[in-house]
Amino acid sequence: MTILVSNRDARLIFLNKQGLAAPPHRALGKDGLLQLIHDIGFVQVDSISTVERAHHQILFSRNQTYRREHLTELLEKDGELFEHWTHDASIIPSTFFVYWKHRFRRKKASILDRWRKWQGEGFDQAFEETYARIVADGAVMSRDLKAGEHKSGGWWNWHPSKTALEFLWHTGKLAIARRENFQKVYDLVERVIPPHHTESEVEHEAFVDWCCRAALERLGFATHGELAAFFDLVSPDEAKAWVTAHRDELVEVLIEPANGEKPRSSYAFLGFPDTLGALTEPPARLRVLSPFDPLLRNRDRMERLFGFYYRIEIFVPEPKREYGYYVFPLLEGDRLVGRIDMKADRKAGTLDVKRLWWEKGVRTTSGRLERLEAELARIARFAGVERVNYLEGWQG
Repeated sequence: MTILVSNRDARLIFLNKQGLAAPPHRALGKDGLLQLIHDIGFVQVDSISTVERAHHQILFSRNQTYRREHLTELLEKDGELFEHWTHDASIIPSTFFVYWKHRFRRKKASILDRWRKWQGEGFDQAFEETYARIVADGAVMSRDLKAGEHKSGGWWNWHPSKTALEFLWHTGKLAIARRENFQKVYDLVERVIPPHHTESEVEHEAFVDWCCRAALERLGFATHGELAAFFDLVSPDEAKAWVTAHRDELVEVLIEPANGEKPRSSYAFLGFPDTLGALTEPPARLRVLSPFDPLLRNRDRMERLFGFYYRIEIFVPEPKREYGYYVFPLLEGDRLVGRIDMKADRKAGTLDVKRLWWEKGVRTTSGRLERLEAELARIARFAGVERVNYLEGWQG
């Protein structure tokens, strides 16, 4: 029997699965942080720090007791998290590393084939030289390996070192040991991630099965395309074949979109909705989300569920921007209610609010503005500035 899921229930399910329904003031701690990242799947990394870097803001928006030093310890000391690629650079639980080995193998084949056509046979020998140097000398940054410094000659004189390091990282021989001023420091995987996370192997069928199950657990319901896109480890065809092969474990659900149009067919685990576990109402407070928040990762899904159209306009020429360079979505309860353009001025010690836009039908009530002010005060403290500065015309 096909199950019809109302739009509000669908939003509630997704917010619970993505860690945005839990109390944001409950003490998290380092173990809780690791569990949070495991539960949501990954946290995207991005270099832009208009207010705070994406991974910090993603975690803070879920729990205001989040501490940056806990993330650093889990990544750089404990090896319980590692940095690699999903749809983009992300922080991932090291318990998932065994599944990323399949990505490494696929990536190696595609890169070598492409680069051999570009540079000719023997090009990959340079990677072996780079690897041998790191084995002997330890962790490096790309600036440590510049043309002319490589005593054996050849490759370092005709191609940037960054290429070799990125190849070895993308293919699983190197890991990111830490970042210095956001620049990657590369070292051998076995020096960065504990062996109990790296030594085992899984067959291809088990790999696809894990990818699809893990994605569905974190989405609550999904199409086969959404399953494939979640970790970006398997193809849509592989996800579709998995759905077909496991139909006896799945139930079809119809998800009502925010615009009231025809419900969209998706899949959930058999026993839905009991398989979702306990669902809680999201906090009523208003929260600022990172533009790279996992809730927004799949723009089409987010727009269907929340009726919220959002694009990052960093690469849009300024005269053509609808909103601004780096505009933050606003989540209130189970609704995306607006967006805000702001920037931390650390020299002045202020969080400068440039402009606010409420979504159509969202009223500017005194209570809503009070919730916004409270959230901006929290963001300012987290960003390390002293006060919120509302610029002229900020309310439009």
